Amino acid sequence: MNPGDRVRVRRADQTFEGVLLPSSTDDHLVVKREGGYNVGVDREDADVEVLESAVHDLETGGSEDATEVEFDDDLPTISLISTGGTIASTVDYRTGAVTAQFTAEDVLRAVPDLAGLANYRGRVVANILSENMTADVWQDLARVVHEEIEAGADGVVVMHGTDTMQFTASALTFMLDTPVPVVFTGSQRSADRPSSDNVMNAVCAVEAAKADAAEVMICMHDSPSDDACALHRGTRARKNHTSRRDAFETVGAEPLGRVDYDTGEVDFRTDYRERGEADLDLAADLESDVELVKFTPGDGRAVLEAAADAEGIVLEGTGLGHVPTDWVPRIEELVEDGTAVVMTSQCLWGRVCDRVYDTGRDLLDAGVIEGEDVLPGTAKVKLMWALANVEEASLAETMRTPLAGEITERSTPWQ
Repeated sequence: MNPGDRVRVRRADQTFEGVLLPSSTDDHLVVKREGGYNVGVDREDADVEVLESAVHDLETGGSEDATEVEFDDDLPTISLISTGGTIASTVDYRTGAVTAQFTAEDVLRAVPDLAGLANYRGRVVANILSENMTADVWQDLARVVHEEIEAGADGVVVMHGTDTMQFTASALTFMLDTPVPVVFTGSQRSADRPSSDNVMNAVCAVEAAKADAAEVMICMHDSPSDDACALHRGTRARKNHTSRRDAFETVGAEPLGRVDYDTGEVDFRTDYRERGEADLDLAADLESDVELVKFTPGDGRAVLEAAADAEGIVLEGTGLGHVPTDWVPRIEELVEDGTAVVMTSQCLWGRVCDRVYDTGRDLLDAGVIEGEDVLPGTAKVKLMWALANVEEASLAETMRTPLAGEITERSTPWQ
């Protein structure tokens, strides 16, 4: 009897059937039942019958090597790239916590619904939970996506943790010009839970990667139901709920489109860059020394001083883009010393306009760059990219110019 065997466990008047899982102690058996839930049983009280040996491969662990499955000439080729996160997670039976352990190949085995939709190449860039994501991993990911497209992939799906997915999607949007779809997806709930969203999100992401929009997108549940996924532009998406399956929303605009889970049909609802329209190009340099500073009432200048040594600062100001009056002289000093300072708003909708009130006009005089209606997190990523790729004289204009849908043409009262 070994982990991975299908077993029948009898204890008193109860009987459990399922796959035997690793246990944190020698005194207990852990069985995954058909419904997806696990049950623990004292070994001393259990009568165990092995129904079938090694029905499930419980080997885990990462590999940086590419993996392939058998190809069908009639299907497009989709590259599945794993960075970790809940969609590629399982339970650590030592601690009981969800941990990132699956490789990209494991994701294919875990989501058999992907079979027949495309040819797949699997590749692991990182095996981390998304709170551990760094700019270095963004750069590695951008290079790998570039390599996969250069090698002939018709689309790319990036498996990523949801907590920081919007930042990574934004980073790739600025670093990569792509002639094919690049689709980020993840799951709010791990595969061990009956309410997991990993299968539907993965299937819809592959359908989106086969479609016509050659942009960096996020594909996640469109509603709490298992009917469709929304496609969000990578620079306009935000995770707005900690645990709902439809946690992601497009802010200040309409989602790019929707993928019907039952039919696989992709319905685009706004303008997008078409497949093949852009030439493949990579500008992966980033200036990592950029700080995002959020002002809250009562904050003194010490909050600003903590970021004073950075190459760039994105301010998350109030309303139209304000911070306290006594911050303005210090901001002017920072700008004169070469620090790029960009103003964004804490409000989810609307755009910065520092021409309405005295504080705003003083900030403009101090050299602050208006961030229009770009989301604060996206502004940080864009500034990281711009500082590494744009001449200083063009920096302000670049930050005010929409490069990848991060700035909308105009804000209306209902946005």
